[in-house]
Amino acid sequence: MQRRTTRRQPVLVYDGDCAFCTSSVRFAERRLRPRCEATPWQFADLARLGVAQQRAEREVLWVTPAGSVHGGAQAVAKLLMSSRGGWPVVGALLTLPPVRWAAHAAYRVIARNRQRLPGGTAACALPSSARNSRQPS
Repeated sequence: MQRRTTRRQPVLVYDGDCAFCTSSVRFAERRLRPRCEATPWQFADLARLGVAQQRAEREVLWVTPAGSVHGGAQAVAKLLMSSRGGWPVVGALLTLPPVRWAAHAAYRVIARNRQRLPGGTAACALPSSARNSRQPS
């Protein structure tokens, strides 16, 4: 879904209830300094962004000013491509097959197990419907 907005920079939408997700975003903001606005989905105007809550609960999202939505590993790729230093090269590699496929698989494993990762808590666990789904991002 695409939606025209007056935003000038992309928005990174993440799970603000998940300590792992929040600490990952804070790390990216400090170290990578991406050109975006990062906001938890719980405080975002999802309708204005053209994003369904179910999708925001399942994966990190990158919403462009034009309204294009990229999820999961491709959202991470977009974040890296908007960062400083050599990170845009890494982000661009994540968009190319077969690296893209491997990144997607790695993202799904991390998302399903984020409560077990450093900084993760029980609040980080995805809803059971999202943990068991095989929906593409």
